[in-house]
Amino acid sequence: MSRANRKITIPVSIGYGITDIMGGGAFTVIGAWLLFFYTTFVGLSPVEAASIVAIARIVDAIVSLFMGSFTDHFYKHYLGKKFGRRRFFLLIGAPLMLVYALLWLNGMSFMFYLTVYLAFEIIAAMVLIPWETLPSEMTRDFNSRTKLSTCRMFFSATGTFLATFIPGLLISYFGENDANAYLINGMVFAVLFMVCVFISWKVTWERDLTPEMLAELENSGNEISAVGNVTTLVNLFKDYFSTLKVRAFRKHLAIYLCSFTGKDVYNTVFVFFCVYCLNVSSALAGTLLSMSIVGLPVTLIAGVAIIKYGPSRLYIFAYSVMMLCLLGLLMVYLFPTDNKAMLLIALAVVYQVGRCVLEFTPWNVFPFIPDIDEMITRQRREGLFAAVMTFSRKTTVAIATFIVGVLLQVGGFVKGSQVQPESAINMIAGLLFVGTAGLLLLALWQALTFRLNKRTHKIFVDEVERLKTGGEKRDVQPETKAVVEDLTGYHYDKLWFSDSANIAPTEKPATSQPGA
Repeated sequence: MSRANRKITIPVSIGYGITDIMGGGAFTVIGAWLLFFYTTFVGLSPVEAASIVAIARIVDAIVSLFMGSFTDHFYKHYLGKKFGRRRFFLLIGAPLMLVYALLWLNGMSFMFYLTVYLAFEIIAAMVLIPWETLPSEMTRDFNSRTKLSTCRMFFSATGTFLATFIPGLLISYFGENDANAYLINGMVFAVLFMVCVFISWKVTWERDLTPEMLAELENSGNEISAVGNVTTLVNLFKDYFSTLKVRAFRKHLAIYLCSFTGKDVYNTVFVFFCVYCLNVSSALAGTLLSMSIVGLPVTLIAGVAIIKYGPSRLYIFAYSVMMLCLLGLLMVYLFPTDNKAMLLIALAVVYQVGRCVLEFTPWNVFPFIPDIDEMITRQRREGLFAAVMTFSRKTTVAIATFIVGVLLQVGGFVKGSQVQPESAINMIAGLLFVGTAGLLLLALWQALTFRLNKRTHKIFVDEVERLKTGGEKRDVQPETKAVVEDLTGYHYDKLWFSDSANIAPTEKPATSQPGA
């Protein structure tokens, strides 16, 4: 039996998806607790702590650009032939997950923490990028792939919950001033991540090599052309930049980066805000973050809502809810009450509803973007768009984290001190309210004019199919033309040519607002 014809059972889907406990959990812990741990216990300055994250994320972003292409061709090498071009990296990545525990050792040097964090980011990219390709390797059936993706999303949400719940539990047990809580947390998650990745390696498989791949193996072997590699690299970067010519993708990327970076700023400073601005324990801060458990049912509801109402309305809902919660936090900060804890828990629950919808929507919109690009290039370039999104996301979170660290230091934050000056407290509050809300407002501004939804997408793909089957461009319907021009950002008469490399995007916006 061909490996591609194996049945995707529930246990197999669970075994595949369980790795996203690492994908959803590791960086949630890092985002929420790492800067706090490094500045409070390790004794690093805010700039030093933030620069560790920033440097590693930028290196990781660059590695991520090339990792997918590297695994595409890894079958040409002995290890790829023996262990699989994708699954080999899960096999070696599983024991390397233990590096995660070293992030939480106390009393080490700046270079130690930078080296370890850089290593973990690269290890995580080495595992997650080939792992994300496995549904396409394992089956061509739409329903089977959906089963795999659904399990992945569930475990991602589970990882996010565990990453906020377990640290709070350990801090409550060991006490506010005991760094061992963070080390034990790191050890627990390191072992959990190792087991999850190993399970995914064990239960998954890859499709058989195609005749074309086998012929390439026989003809080219492992010879490498330096000139060819340079040319390929230049063309690859040209392709990356060409994705930004698609108007729908530019808006989608702006929404994605602004909203996710706003969420990152919130996560990074939230524990600082709770401890130094609200004068509550870091254990309570962990409890508030653990309200992310509401994301499990909200994800299912959002799946129905995006079909019925479209992504634009989900974005507006998410940002509105999150900004109302920020307003609520501001009121608690300015007018403290005896019922502070209960108010914070209520606000945290509502905030997590908005956060879940914010995270859910972009990656559910993303699969439709390559359909828009096909009208321009007459190619299917899903991998390129995914690479640009991943690279942009990791770069912006690195920059945002570094800026937070710099501003904390400018505000006079005293490392290792349980009492902070008024200027540092004001800076923390400003970052939470102005930084987060400002980025969410920018995302909302783009979302209000984002018109890719179920209706406009159907109009668009129907037009692509009409042209594919020999339809004349002059027969296009006015509404269809308006939809195509709005989503592509090109004049209709400039689209669907064999040579699309020299087409310049139009500066003239579509006059109508289809599907608004």
